[in-house]
Amino acid sequence: MAAAGWRVTVVADGAESRVDSPAGIALHRTGGNVPEGERPDARAYLDSLCRLTGLALRLPRHDVVVTMTDPPMLALAGPMLAARHGAASLHWCQDLYPDLLPVLGVRMPSILRRLAGRGIARALRRHDGVIAIGRCMRDRIAAMGVKGERLCLLPNWPDPVIRPLPKPGNGFRNLPGGLEGESRFLVAYSGTLGLAHPMDGVVEAAARLQDSDPTILFLLIGEGRGFAAVEGEARRRGLRNLRRIPWQPADRLAESLSTADLHLVTMHPAAEGMLVPSKLVGVQAVGRPCLFLGPRGSEAAARVGGCGLVIDPFDGAAIADAVRSYAADPLRCAAEGAHAARQSAAWTADGAATAFAAIAERLLPARRITPPMIARPLHNA
Repeated sequence: MAAAGWRVTVVADGAESRVDSPAGIALHRTGGNVPEGERPDARAYLDSLCRLTGLALRLPRHDVVVTMTDPPMLALAGPMLAARHGAASLHWCQDLYPDLLPVLGVRMPSILRRLAGRGIARALRRHDGVIAIGRCMRDRIAAMGVKGERLCLLPNWPDPVIRPLPKPGNGFRNLPGGLEGESRFLVAYSGTLGLAHPMDGVVEAAARLQDSDPTILFLLIGEGRGFAAVEGEARRRGLRNLRRIPWQPADRLAESLSTADLHLVTMHPAAEGMLVPSKLVGVQAVGRPCLFLGPRGSEAAARVGGCGLVIDPFDGAAIADAVRSYAADPLRCAAEGAHAARQSAAWTADGAATAFAAIAERLLPARRITPPMIARPLHNA
């Protein structure tokens, strides 16, 4: 957007970064504490919301105010900030709060959650535009009373650094600890693992396949408080075909994702319409088939069509059967992986930026004069 002539200001939580902002982008940080490790609680989210809003109120006038969804209730600030600046307000919904909070394990009294839900619905109806990242999310927002002409669908896109890499020569398979070269059929889960990502069925599938299919290995890559429970259950069951390695740096993302023959993406059924697993676009960008372990009516389930299967995340027997079927059919893996790569290539960061700029352009006040436009995304980085 900056390259297209917009002047962009980003308001982010946390301490000042030593990394210079790209040309045309001004970065303002609140200097506040962003909790690391465990997911923040309701108080931490509220503190972050106040810091971000307070800083944004002190900035010069902007033409478009964009709020995002972390911290959860930032949509409440959008109309207020827009009124302060005489600007258009656009909410970019990545996760639908506060309904998602219980799924993520964030405790909040039920009466407070209901009040927050009514407040968010009222705020979304006051925004000039609302972006949903999936059709199920768009439908849920529409049911909250947001008019159809104000609702836009803009799916997330894969990181441009992710690309398909062939298995032969992939150094990731020879990491310390051993993935036993290229002889194993690797089933990978890559990314954050939290309460919204049930793994009960995956552990059960690994237990079922351990003795009958010794060439199959489940590989967990990433961080999150959900890993402790999975590793504890794996030790209790004596699983030798389930291993974990830590989060990988961005410059190894293509390599780590490409090392798998089959990927797993999980989502709790209760989260349908509230989020779309972002890891799915990365999996498809490396040209690998995927088992989506989540609700069939969700956006992620629709995107898996033709390049994977949708399975109940708690059905270990069905997951085991599917993994065994893929391991026995390399031609199927190759065909579905190629379909996934083509599907991913059709929606890039450049295409998404063009679409987003067009949405923002339509919201600009009619009284705006010719100087370059200014957009301000707000998020908790």
